[in-house]
Amino acid sequence: MADPGVGSPAGVDFRAPAEPVAPLQYLAAWVASLRGWRRYGLAWLLGALAAGALPPVDLVPLLVVSFCGLVWLADGCHGWKRAFGVGWSFGCGFFVAGLYWIAAALFVDIAMFWWMVPFAVFGLPAFLGIFTGAVLVFHRAFCKAFGIDGVGRTLVLAAGWCGAEWLRGHVLTGFPWNLVGYAWSGGFPGGTAMLQTTAYVGIYGLSLLTVVAACLPATLGDLGRRHVLPTVAAAVLIALPLIGGMARLEGAPTSFVPGTTLRLVQPSIAQNLRATEETQRADFQRQVILSTEPASGPLAATIWAEAGAPPFIERNASARLSYGLAAPEGGLVIGGTVRTDFQPAPPTHYWNSLVAVKHSGEIVGFYDKFHLVPFGEYVPLRNVLPIAKITAGNVDFSTGPGPRTLDLPGLPPVGPLICYEVIFPGEVVDPSRRPEWLLNITNDAWYGFTSGPFQHFAIARVRAVEEGLPLVRVANNGISGAIDPLGRVVARLGLDAVSFLDVPLPQAVAVTVFHQYGDKILFGGLILILVFAPFVGRIGRQF
Repeated sequence: MADPGVGSPAGVDFRAPAEPVAPLQYLAAWVASLRGWRRYGLAWLLGALAAGALPPVDLVPLLVVSFCGLVWLADGCHGWKRAFGVGWSFGCGFFVAGLYWIAAALFVDIAMFWWMVPFAVFGLPAFLGIFTGAVLVFHRAFCKAFGIDGVGRTLVLAAGWCGAEWLRGHVLTGFPWNLVGYAWSGGFPGGTAMLQTTAYVGIYGLSLLTVVAACLPATLGDLGRRHVLPTVAAAVLIALPLIGGMARLEGAPTSFVPGTTLRLVQPSIAQNLRATEETQRADFQRQVILSTEPASGPLAATIWAEAGAPPFIERNASARLSYGLAAPEGGLVIGGTVRTDFQPAPPTHYWNSLVAVKHSGEIVGFYDKFHLVPFGEYVPLRNVLPIAKITAGNVDFSTGPGPRTLDLPGLPPVGPLICYEVIFPGEVVDPSRRPEWLLNITNDAWYGFTSGPFQHFAIARVRAVEEGLPLVRVANNGISGAIDPLGRVVARLGLDAVSFLDVPLPQAVAVTVFHQYGDKILFGGLILILVFAPFVGRIGRQF
């Protein structure tokens, strides 16, 4: 039995106390006392509930319920195996609910890839759950080693969670999707103001702040005398950056680059791995028609989505001329293509690329994707795994050299990003030369009307705030739009709309603190939490 005057350390054997207790105390004791499948089942449900805080559901308060429940489950874990099981179950539920949409890509050719559906729906979450399982093992070991309970244990769990998020974003090429901080990137009231925090500490830092605030109210369930101060502190942790973010938004209205209007073309072409020559011609014609609709003023460039341009146009003069027809007078057409080696070299490499072409058909710039999608654009361990990649063709794509700043005629220097390259914090800007805007082209038609495209657009907003750069996003079936450097959506086209959008290019703001220091501030915060967590617990016992 825990000392009735303190919070409950991990591994306590809970029993209903003899004295009357508040409902939250009884709930916390009951949750911690669960055993067997009930323990892991509740952890799974709490994880799935936490995913409801992310776009497009945007119910951010669910994080308080989920993470308080996780703290209480951790309190009842005896041994590292049970701790790992709780963390893994929570993570598995979180990722099944948050990443189910990945399986939609397999239905483009379900006859060939049906057997991969269980791996996409459950296998990937099961793997990612290892990171959250490790969080609970770390939490138990750290709290036990330093005698941490009460408020301190909630801080340790939050630090462990965010450390695991950072690792997940970097291990094995990384997959920093469904970070808790992205709960503020959708439509929850005040979300844009909260996102201003990422200009200083990045998305991982916002995750840390959010998880700390979500865990602190768990102390209301501690046995003995309860303190409301941690819950008040949680409210302050949200209120202060919210007020600061509102002030930043108020003091920096959106401004635009003079004379630079872009046309974003969203044709909403259905994903088909076996398109005929006739359907390909019709799809191309649809994009040209949308591109050449009359504009209210001069256009600097027309932008198509990933894979919108004809493949291998660097070796096909006729295709370049046809593509160039979509360029405005005196401007460029920019879009995604599959590129190979320039002539006279033989075609031995293939890149997922962006290419910029004049009305005359002259190529004036290109960019090759460097963050490739495993199993989509290449097969890891191809010599060992006898499977085909999901995209067409049997040859793996080659990787580009990394983030680049392109100089294109008539446009400010641009940092191109193809598809999910935009999800990697701190890896979207050329380190040798900062661009004046970011351009993200993508094809989310693979994922249909699921959470995926909404999350992808929301993630792109955060990169704009982190870097202090406007971001223009052109997606085949949406969501396309222009985002200013403070994350405000200037204009957008909804999912599956067939249309175009003429938007002025927002201007960049000064270099952000995050751009200058990256995750160093995050690491400093994690170290401070772990150093002071034991002292926070001891101070709490004195009141």
